[in-house]
Amino acid sequence: MNRNKIWIKIESDNLDSIKEVEQQIVQTTQMYELKLQGPVPLPREELKVVVRRTPCGDGSDTYETWRKRIHKRIFIISGDEKNLVNVLKIRIPTDVKISLKFVGG
Repeated sequence: MNRNKIWIKIESDNLDSIKEVEQQIVQTTQMYELKLQGPVPLPREELKVVVRRTPCGDGSDTYETWRKRIHKRIFIISGDEKNLVNVLKIRIPTDVKISLKFVGG
């Protein structure tokens, strides 16, 4: 039996969307009896922007800080090619970015 692997990396700034996609992937792999490694949480990326409140320069120096946290997860799924295609049919919210990498067995 030919075993192929697929690496799925998901990332989003919304943690609830990440958890929703995680559950769908886990349920699909259990339904089709695929071997699943993950979800492996990757280090959270934080984008930070510091801006001055009064751009004209009058008054005291006051600043605002804006942060955006990006959460990432990775899955490694191995199994038959027919069943791996079914994993790719899950619904993905618009705020989740997904990257795929196919590895032949």
